[in-house]
Amino acid sequence: MPEHEAILSLIQQAGHRLTPQRVMVVDAIGDLGDHVTVERIHEHVLESYPYMDLATVYRTVGLLKRLHVLNEVMRGSVSHYELADPAHRHHHMVCEHCGSAIHLPTKYLDALQAQLMHDTGFEPHMEHFTISGLCADCRKDTGHSHNGRPHSHSDANGHAHASTAQ
Repeated sequence: MPEHEAILSLIQQAGHRLTPQRVMVVDAIGDLGDHVTVERIHEHVLESYPYMDLATVYRTVGLLKRLHVLNEVMRGSVSHYELADPAHRHHHMVCEHCGSAIHLPTKYLDALQAQLMHDTGFEPHMEHFTISGLCADCRKDTGHSHNGRPHSHSDANGHAHASTAQ
């Protein structure tokens, strides 16, 4: 029985054929873990099936994204992927400078989702959400500033302070 049976079943329920190539791509993403590139998925599949072409991996990744069973996280200009758990929303904060990805608890986005629905009538689908910015370490370096000044932050009392380069 395939390890990712729920995802494979969802592919079929959505009216798509469950090809061996799709199974191999889903299994490769699961085997490789979080935040993997299409190229790495392809390399992994080639180890056991040397006839898989890169275009098939890209098409399968696109299908999995449309079915909301694959999360995409941009790290710099490169997309990274991970299998989604439909029962648990999964969010990230990604540093624009160093590319680190930090998991963002859903509690921060629940209020935003409710407010958007109330104010605009728009229902945002926030199964996966990525916020880009600067991590704490990169914020300390004024060279990463958008305006050439240290990044400001607030202390525990809400007072703004400038970060200094170390």
